[in-house]
Amino acid sequence: MALALRCLRPLLSLLHRSSFAMTRGLPRAPAGSPALLLEGCRQCVHQMLLSRQLATKKAKGKGQSQAKVNISAALVEDIINLEETSGGMQAVIEALKEDFSRNLSVRTSPGALDHITVMTKDGKFPLNQLGQISQKSPQLMLVNMANFPESTAAAAKAIRDSGMNLNPEVDGTMIRVPVPKVTREHRESLAKLAKQSTNKSKEALRKVRSKSINQVKKFKNKVSEDTIWLLEKQIQRMADEAATEMDKLLAAKTKELLG
Repeated sequence: MALALRCLRPLLSLLHRSSFAMTRGLPRAPAGSPALLLEGCRQCVHQMLLSRQLATKKAKGKGQSQAKVNISAALVEDIINLEETSGGMQAVIEALKEDFSRNLSVRTSPGALDHITVMTKDGKFPLNQLGQISQKSPQLMLVNMANFPESTAAAAKAIRDSGMNLNPEVDGTMIRVPVPKVTREHRESLAKLAKQSTNKSKEALRKVRSKSINQVKKFKNKVSEDTIWLLEKQIQRMADEAATEMDKLLAAKTKELLG
């Protein structure tokens, strides 16, 4: 929601540069009410004809005139759903946060194993649905597979392949998981994984951006060139803000991991 609000403001600013203030009389939502603020923005867009002064590409001299571009809210909505684009970008950010929290920690805890995916003959299941996970000591975790003994080997493999630098040992239906010592090498390895995860998330972000821009370009023969340019610029701005947030998350996680 925060990202959606931040992204709507620049678009309104770009679309709404006319010579007079049309928004002075609009009602304000109570402070601390994001949903009402967003609804207020929607009402503004729906009620106004938004204008922007854009120089035409053919105008090269200082004394040449500028073309006025009028874009209505209905036209924007017919071309692209910017809230949906914002939501897709926010989902990528949230997935990165979850990955950092779940898989990239200096101290390995039982909770870190919960959502490791185990491939069984009946399909994929989270480890915590197949075994009972506990911590016997700071250096040892246990996974009791007594309820699903046939999945013990698969569970051990999933733990080993999780990328958490764990080497499980199978003892009957019990999986012993030694917790690695927190060495400098281990910290640096986790920091590299954090960087890799961020790069993957940025790739997912680019796909969201490209999908939205391609959607806008479908209307290049139906609306003005300046309208297409304006919407593409706003989508790029949204993507840039999301990428900046990812960089901040990575910086904070790297600092945490390296100490």
